[in-house]
Amino acid sequence: MMENFWNTVSKYPVFVAGTILGVFLNAVKPLAPLLKNPVTAIALVGVAVGGFAFLVFTLRAMLGLQQF
Repeated sequence: MMENFWNTVSKYPVFVAGTILGVFLNAVKPLAPLLKNPVTAIALVGVAVGGFAFLVFTLRAMLGLQQF
């Protein structure tokens, strides 16, 4: 009985990873044609880097991780 429980529980990480990968791929797929034009590709990379930096700085400020 306990063996069946751990077998069932071990399937959840695969489900979560598959769900996250599916959401990521469906979010990126409409952006793929924009990468063919160099101007829009540079803008798209800039937006991605800026969004990541915004997220990092916001989380550092919220968690009090600033080092001066």
